[in-house]
Amino acid sequence: MPESTSALTSAGSGTEQALRPHAESAFAAELAALAATDDRPRPSRWNLSPWAVATYLLGGTLPDGTVITPKYVGPRRIVEVAVTTLATDRALLLLGVPGTAKTWVSEHLAAAVSGDSTLLVQGTAGTPEEAIRYGWNYAQLLTHGPSRAALVPSPVMRAMAEGRIARVEELTRIPADVQDTLITILSEKTLPIPELGTETQAVRGFNLIATANDRDRGVNDLSSALRRRFNTVVLPLPASAEDEVDIVSRRVGQIGTSLDLPAVPHGTDEIRRVVTVFRELRGGITEDGRTKVKSPSGTLSTAEAISVITNGLALAAHFGDGVLRAGDVAAGILGAVVRDPAADRLVWQEYLETVVREREGWKDFYRACREVSA
Repeated sequence: MPESTSALTSAGSGTEQALRPHAESAFAAELAALAATDDRPRPSRWNLSPWAVATYLLGGTLPDGTVITPKYVGPRRIVEVAVTTLATDRALLLLGVPGTAKTWVSEHLAAAVSGDSTLLVQGTAGTPEEAIRYGWNYAQLLTHGPSRAALVPSPVMRAMAEGRIARVEELTRIPADVQDTLITILSEKTLPIPELGTETQAVRGFNLIATANDRDRGVNDLSSALRRRFNTVVLPLPASAEDEVDIVSRRVGQIGTSLDLPAVPHGTDEIRRVVTVFRELRGGITEDGRTKVKSPSGTLSTAEAISVITNGLALAAHFGDGVLRAGDVAAGILGAVVRDPAADRLVWQEYLETVVREREGWKDFYRACREVSA
């Protein structure tokens, strides 16, 4: 085997080499510890009980002392409703503005329930019907005609046959006629294959998680027939600044570890500043409630805050002394806030001059932001 091919094979053979391991691999030890101590009833083909799935997402300490890290910081009831939905014959729709951890929650739910989060359809404007139903191996099709051997199952079809959780990301970005392919699957729990005069029936354990938001441009509203097949759970923005700082710190720490970036604790002050700026601008008022501010056109989500801090850590690691400072996050904040060069720039400049400039202990942050905004 050539050296280059060997290197590629080796690099892809272990999760420690993966840039972003799947949830079931990254948190395999926690899932195994939960399974070992979980003595509650489990729905058919579930790896864990609903209680253990909720504990996996929300975090906790097991009787043997094993610490389960939180994957989602938010109201417990939201997670409980999402988990119990998957134990019924209703599909789950996670709805929320961009950056509310819909994809993250979807992945971890699938990992905890099925041990496999990879049965995924990524929704885009170009997603074809075959991505949800099935396709064909055209070499086999031309040689032998329609047959099971020539059929290429979609992730949804595989989940139906294996009794697992399928995921459809950004459902509202998929064209409406393709979305409606799911109606028969979700209502009849069957996928007809008319070319073969047969069908694939879902076995117990199958369900589907979809994510969607209605804030982005280019969305396709769900038909009422399809929406009725889902139980909708709305994921809110973090309730408090402390919750959001915690979420950003945890995710940046996980991402930074895989990228060999500096530890998050060295940048706690800057994380808090970024979160404060984002919350004030999207809320239209300062945290003390005294000053109203204009909001820019962007969402300024928690996910964007994570991106700003991660990029700042990379700057600090490769072009600084490894300590996250105001100058490392200033450019990222400017890029997140100023989406419309005309209107958003005025909003940002006004915020800098009326809020940031006057805030005690923020002089370095003000100077850094002014420098990149000039």
